[in-house]
Amino acid sequence: MPPARRRPSAKKILGVVALVLVLLLAIPIAWIVHLYNYGQENLNRIDALSGAPDTPGTTYLIVGSDERSDAFPDDPTQGMRADTMMLLHVPESGTTALVSLPRDTFVTFPDDYGQGKLNASMAWGGPKLLVATVENLTGLTVDHYIQIGMEGVIDLTDAVGGINLCLDYDVDDYYSGLVWTAGCHDVDGETALAFARMRYADPLGDIGRTDRQRQVVSQIISEAVSRDTLLSPSKQKNLVGAVSSVLTIDENDSLLDIAKAGFSLRDVMGEGGVSGTPPISDMSYWHNGGSHVLLDPATIDQFWVDLRDGNLTQDSFSSF
Repeated sequence: MPPARRRPSAKKILGVVALVLVLLLAIPIAWIVHLYNYGQENLNRIDALSGAPDTPGTTYLIVGSDERSDAFPDDPTQGMRADTMMLLHVPESGTTALVSLPRDTFVTFPDDYGQGKLNASMAWGGPKLLVATVENLTGLTVDHYIQIGMEGVIDLTDAVGGINLCLDYDVDDYYSGLVWTAGCHDVDGETALAFARMRYADPLGDIGRTDRQRQVVSQIISEAVSRDTLLSPSKQKNLVGAVSSVLTIDENDSLLDIAKAGFSLRDVMGEGGVSGTPPISDMSYWHNGGSHVLLDPATIDQFWVDLRDGNLTQDSFSSF
């Protein structure tokens, strides 16, 4: 008779199971570490923060910058401008909120720059003056700075495989290049950028544009954390590569800070989220030969306090 096979001992079986479990855990952890290091190495950094004393909560300034060129004919201004500005505030307790700051908001600049439109601060003094101007306006210290160039919207949208956007009227706008049939459509990066930039064909002008910009950001984030992306290593690497190549952050920030901002944006733009434009009293406030957006002097100070303390509701924002 052939010798009986010796069954592996329970100790050996447990050892094999333990080894398999370690490998199953180690592979995704190693992949995550690889993605993080890959993203960290490619991020662009700039000295953006003012160094002002901390205020309660965590505040992110998210900026869409536009380096003017012949590629963008809808504004003759040359030089870098802050085309999109969003203030994301995560309070110590209460409601996280996302505030879109109209680029033509009438502000008083720090450092004897006088008064004018908020987005001019980027052209005059770069991110540092923009940050200081936002802090001067809101009373909140900016803790993290995240900037994306116009071309970055194209790259991020394409990296997640396109997004679905909705607009309830037809558009054929020469300046932004947006051609749109009323309804919801799956779009690529170039159309998403035109959708975010269009303002001349919008009945609400810059205010309508801020609504569409938030929609674009919301849809990119939704696709970035979707099942398809999370289960596809190639999509994950494409997304991290796109994020790191198109974003500029403060020199003390990291990919982890971007991820935290992304999760907070996902929450604030989801069901029950609080976002919008601050209360406005005049859309055509005339000052020094130009038209500005004047925030409501009767309510704006309390608005910033409520933002800081997590007490904003959807009713706190402008409605048009």
